[in-house]
Amino acid sequence: QVQLVESGGGLVQPGGSLRLSCVASGFTLDYYSIGWFRQAPGKEREGVSCISVSDKSTSYADSLKGRFTISRDNAKNTAYLQMNNLKPEDTAVYYCAADYVLGRSSWFISGLYDNWGQGTQVTVSS
Repeated sequence: QVQLVESGGGLVQPGGSLRLSCVASGFTLDYYSIGWFRQAPGKEREGVSCISVSDKSTSYADSLKGRFTISRDNAKNTAYLQMNNLKPEDTAVYYCAADYVLGRSSWFISGLYDNWGQGTQVTVSS
């Protein structure tokens, strides 16, 4: 069974950090581009960050550059999203997604990803 499972979400104060993990099972992530997306209440799902198959190329939403870092460990079949200096507007459900060798120009198009996790809630509040 092909599955992505996110973890690491929770409640954090503004300025705090969280590290999200996305573990794949039933398939190997080696040849999959990985994206992190988020969806806040009443808003559309938006792209947060994406990473290439080779781990040599990453991309971030402009508003998140410098605060979020995406990475992957193919040996562990896992992707990560390190989130620092969190703000209340970062509150959302965060999803990881994977698609087979998705081209960079398509990374932030959520509809092109075939595999999705169930999401993990991140709440930034004092």
